[in-house]
Amino acid sequence: MLKGFTRRFKPLEILREEDVEAIHKGILDVLEQTGVTFLHERALKVFEKNGCKVDYDEERVRIPPWLVEECLRKTPSSYHVKARDPKKDLAIGANTLYFANNVGMSTMDLDTWEPRIPTRKENYDAVKIMDALDNQHLTACYSPYFGFEGVPPVMAMLESDAARVRNSSKFTWLPYANDCEVFSIEMAKTVGTQAFGQFLPAPPLTYYSDAIEAAFRWIEADFPLHIAPGDVYGGTAPATIAGASVTHNAVIIAGIVLAQLIKPGAKVIPNDMSFPQNMRTGAPAFGEIGASLHGAIFNQIYRKYGVPTLDSDAAYTSSKRIDFQSSYERAIGALTRVVSGTHIMCLHGALHGELTWSPILAILDDDMAGMIGRFIQGVEVDDETLALDLINQVGPIPGNYLNTAHTRQWWKKEQFVPKAADRLTYPEWMKTGKRDCIDYAKQRMEEILATHKPIPLTSSQEEEIERILNKAREYYRKKGLISDEEWSVYMKSLKSPNYPFA
Repeated sequence: MLKGFTRRFKPLEILREEDVEAIHKGILDVLEQTGVTFLHERALKVFEKNGCKVDYDEERVRIPPWLVEECLRKTPSSYHVKARDPKKDLAIGANTLYFANNVGMSTMDLDTWEPRIPTRKENYDAVKIMDALDNQHLTACYSPYFGFEGVPPVMAMLESDAARVRNSSKFTWLPYANDCEVFSIEMAKTVGTQAFGQFLPAPPLTYYSDAIEAAFRWIEADFPLHIAPGDVYGGTAPATIAGASVTHNAVIIAGIVLAQLIKPGAKVIPNDMSFPQNMRTGAPAFGEIGASLHGAIFNQIYRKYGVPTLDSDAAYTSSKRIDFQSSYERAIGALTRVVSGTHIMCLHGALHGELTWSPILAILDDDMAGMIGRFIQGVEVDDETLALDLINQVGPIPGNYLNTAHTRQWWKKEQFVPKAADRLTYPEWMKTGKRDCIDYAKQRMEEILATHKPIPLTSSQEEEIERILNKAREYYRKKGLISDEEWSVYMKSLKSPNYPFA
């Protein structure tokens, strides 16, 4: 099992207890009075059977406070999930922090910073890089890219899922759309892993039928639900952070209630994926500090509920480059979420919204994750670390600590040493080509691709993954969701030397 990082101090709390209670009461009021739309007859019947008021004409559910409280009590505060490699299983909850990547639709050119569709090889290589990174503990859905050259849109998610299964043995999570989760569950079971299953509400306060149908399937497969609304304050949620916290969490908790009614004790992980709206453009204001305040409140509220959390919006920035702006927006966002108590921080590789992703940035982010992880592990204070006997022995100048056994024992424990940072002195830097962190990250990427060998699937597992993909291809072909032109290009791409079964 992966250890992750252990938080050794009390998480940051930015709200008073009475503020938390006010938001909690607001959530209960919205669930009971406003209600949440569930566009799915089976779900409506489940709610009605369990004491909710259901308006079948509007397909709206109003949930009584007692049922909310009961379902929150049934929700696990911690749980174990299985990766393809048992050594990479995760224990979600308690004081453990894990890092994941985030996602992007396209890769980017590091000279022009313009996005472009990645190739299959670039996608597979990016997954191998994520598998090699020390401080990335699981992989996100759609990742690292939503799709790649030659793949019809309806197969993009499944091809991405297969790339992760084939090239990484870490725990992952899986998307849904057009029944793709049926095939994704088959692939996960083939290799003996579980996964977070996406269950995404549409703000404000709505669940569409495809999300709900996927939730039933994830729960039946014993996969934990990943619930992420994606609110935009001032657009699909109130402009105030407190108000946005009410609507954001009301719709998440409605999903948690449904999960517990389907299967008491169902595992969930709510996600704070939300942003203020940029009122000049109408787009989300990626990197805005208000999102960090929202995230800190989110983590504080779910500590009250005893439910583990995930944060994925801090990785996104309004910058289009790996530059100073992207660095400070992402670092501040990630650090505030971590010190306020999140259990999973999605960070590695994502840049502007869900539009761009870079393996170079993922390598740099692994250093950021290591630094943040080291910070939350805090400082040990005991006789050994206080080192009073050593201080007395060394004394004043000309004494020093460089040649002591204590220094040799402790410096690597106390320091975090980055793998893609410029730590040279000025004279060394000038003599060795004036390289920066991006240069070092490129070098590390080449080293990883040359030396890292992910744990391979067995031949029977590979054949089964390919059988499932072929079944999905034919399913969507027969439904008319892959055109003749797309099919021709797709079949040609499967004959590429970069395809495992070419």
